[in-house]
Amino acid sequence: MQDTIYRGSCLCGAVTIAVEGDLPGPNVCHCSQCRKQSGHYWASTDVPRDRLTVKGEENLRWYQSSEKVRRGFCETCGSFLFWDPVGRETIAVSMGTFDGPTQTKLSGHIFVADKGDYYDIADGLPQEDH
Repeated sequence: MQDTIYRGSCLCGAVTIAVEGDLPGPNVCHCSQCRKQSGHYWASTDVPRDRLTVKGEENLRWYQSSEKVRRGFCETCGSFLFWDPVGRETIAVSMGTFDGPTQTKLSGHIFVADKGDYYDIADGLPQEDH
């Protein structure tokens, strides 16, 4: 039996991804950095690095947003693709990157203390201030 493979890409297709196996339930980050980079809040799923394949890495650029995290984006179209925490076995992949259904549902919200004042979180999912 083969595992499911979820495929995706940036907006222009210069960077493509494949994730082997089930995707964990994504969370939504409301921190000011994610809001500034994405234009709103950012939804991602944390996948083990050994299950992620990236093609077109020469088009991928990294922004070191803090000592602990770098953010990956396509140099051509600017799509925000990855949130990469130093020293963790997982990497966060943007839910918007996936081409088709992901068979997931949101699991919760993080950094809600930083959320924008122009929207409410009313879906009943768990919320963390940090």
